[in-house]
Amino acid sequence: MSSPEPVLAAGCVLWRPSPSGHGIEIALVHRPKWDDWSHPKGKRKRGEGAEACALREVREETGQRCELGARLPTVRYPVEGRPKEVDYWAARALGGTFVPGREIDRLLWLPPATARTRLTRPRDRELLDDFLATAPPPSRRPRDAS
Repeated sequence: MSSPEPVLAAGCVLWRPSPSGHGIEIALVHRPKWDDWSHPKGKRKRGEGAEACALREVREETGQRCELGARLPTVRYPVEGRPKEVDYWAARALGGTFVPGREIDRLLWLPPATARTRLTRPRDRELLDDFLATAPPPSRRPRDAS
């Protein structure tokens, strides 16, 4: 008997320069169905590539347009007896407006240390640690989005 095909998903560790001008902030989303805090992510649509999915999910869950940066580790875990694989990127927020919804009801921008303690799952904290090991300097300017 063959093992089931994995559920494919993608997401980002979304960041922005801190409004104070010191360091960065990390975006965390709250999912009321699970009452957890995590990084924006979601399932890939049929025929959708991982990068396109990551950009779409960030936009849908946070309202932010973003620029993908460094590739982060793929996270693997079981969901209801089926393997799930989530491809992640670092992503700089380029602007947008959050609108609460049924799937995501809250968005927080937090300093990395605070974000780490707010994340519900150890795998999301490990992903944040991986991001911080390769984080871009906060003064880096995004490419012109116009």
